Amino acid sequence: MEFKRKADVTAGIPTASLPDIVFMLLIFFMVSTVFKESSGLPVVLPDARKIEKLQGKRNIAVIWADRSGNISIDDRLVEVNSIRNLVYNKVADPLHPMKLVSLRIDKEVKMGNVTDIQEELREVGGTALNINYSTRTAAD
Repeated sequence: MEFKRKADVTAGIPTASLPDIVFMLLIFFMVSTVFKESSGLPVVLPDARKIEKLQGKRNIAVIWADRSGNISIDDRLVEVNSIRNLVYNKVADPLHPMKLVSLRIDKEVKMGNVTDIQEELREVGGTALNINYSTRTAAD
């Protein structure tokens, strides 16, 4: 007597739990991803005896200035007279309004350049007047 199969057996990979696995991987990569901070310009920060660390780095605009007179905001070289518009757009952003401006200025920059940056920030007003000067700890 010959036996016949009622149904053909197919070898396959079960995909019922595939959406759950994909969702868990998506959440894992969203939580563990670290975005690159802006690198700015190569500067040598001045020394300070007492420094305070900022609480967080969110909603902070960083302005870099090097000894050759270059100014950078968000990894873009800008002119002094365009600082006002760029910072104003950051202040007026409804989703992530800027709370603080951090100046990372080389210790060899002429004071006239620093004053020009401060005047542009003064023209914006509001939270652009909250300025932090970045330094490094002085070794005694």
